Amino acid sequence: MADLSINLAGIKSPNPFWLASAPPTNSGYQVQRAFEAGWGGAVWKTLGEPILNVSSRFSALSYNGQRVAGFNNIELITDRPIEVNLKEIYETKKKFPNHAVIASLMMEPKREKWHEIVKRVEDVGVDGLELNFGCPHGMVERGMGSASGQVPELVEKQTYWVKEVAKTPVIVKLTPNITDITATAEAATRGGADAISMINTINSLMGVDLDTWNTIPHVAGKGTHGGYCGPAVKPIALNMVAECARSPYINVPISGIGGISNWRDAVEFMLMGATGVQVCTAAMHHGFSIVEDMIDGLNNYLDEKGISSVMDIVGKAVPKYSNWGDLDLNYKVVAKINNDVCINCNKCYIACEDTSHQCIERLNDENGNPILKVREEDCVGCNLCSIVCPVDGAIEMVEVKDRLPKMTWNERQAAIAKYSMANVSSE
Repeated sequence: MADLSINLAGIKSPNPFWLASAPPTNSGYQVQRAFEAGWGGAVWKTLGEPILNVSSRFSALSYNGQRVAGFNNIELITDRPIEVNLKEIYETKKKFPNHAVIASLMMEPKREKWHEIVKRVEDVGVDGLELNFGCPHGMVERGMGSASGQVPELVEKQTYWVKEVAKTPVIVKLTPNITDITATAEAATRGGADAISMINTINSLMGVDLDTWNTIPHVAGKGTHGGYCGPAVKPIALNMVAECARSPYINVPISGIGGISNWRDAVEFMLMGATGVQVCTAAMHHGFSIVEDMIDGLNNYLDEKGISSVMDIVGKAVPKYSNWGDLDLNYKVVAKINNDVCINCNKCYIACEDTSHQCIERLNDENGNPILKVREEDCVGCNLCSIVCPVDGAIEMVEVKDRLPKMTWNERQAAIAKYSMANVSSE
């Protein structure tokens, strides 16, 4: 059995699965139940100045039979007194000394305010701090959350203020509601962050009721934008983690967040540079017990790979993630249809004929049975046919071995420039 323990910037936990700062970590009762279920750590629901929440506050997107493919909320930070939260944090850490207890914090951009809350929280024994610069609703109107997180200068400044007094590791939680997340990630590292976490929720409006014309959710007939999360945001989150992991200017550990629902998702995030992961929507959908399958699945995966420690997979796929200009223009794959498995639904044919490269033919075999065949010379290997195919194994994308030497767009442009310069010189 592999060693699942992690060390994120000095914060240790028995496994990489943490609960994110959200409704599941709103109280000591919940966090303690989560630890009993097997979660390695928890980021406490964000502490700050007292707030009032509204009703209702959650909504979800279900798609093609999948419940909660996406999740939206307009809930704010904790509405429980900070004294009560601090007491429960102390009790939880005392009861579970080997589990990671992280305090999520949000304050207006004032140095003395940050100093005060950091000292109060660290006094109760937290293992680390997470600065919430990502909440996209409610707190933004007060100059906090993503209102700060979208401004690199404010991210750097507030991180620096916290680091002036913090005795525990500081994680900066980043907003995805920005053009380039590496800009704020770099700002956090300049401010002294020990780690970064991403992503917080994405600005969204879940929907509109076609009968009442109310937004979903609504509060007495009025609605507002909320924060989007759940499985649907995973590709966005994974990209942002990868971009930060491959940046030479961001040399701090990453806590991955965004649509992580099972051990496979967690492994993907860790391969792309995350030291550990945080989960919210999946726990809200299925309960704390999902961590049992996550732990078992991760253990089995590592054992099958012959890997002794989960820390050994962190960042292993990052070198494979590059820019478009570095991709081989001469690499080619084509689709191969296995007619022994194909059910002749013609979805691949329709997709290719209507929206791709018209390279699938409808033919008959020697017995007059309908079959599909790819005209390989016209196939560009776009993958669309294999994506829409409803039958596993019916379509395979196969590399064409006889091809031109490797050449990227950047190499091509450099060769053209060199050729042009040579011609100018000869004249």
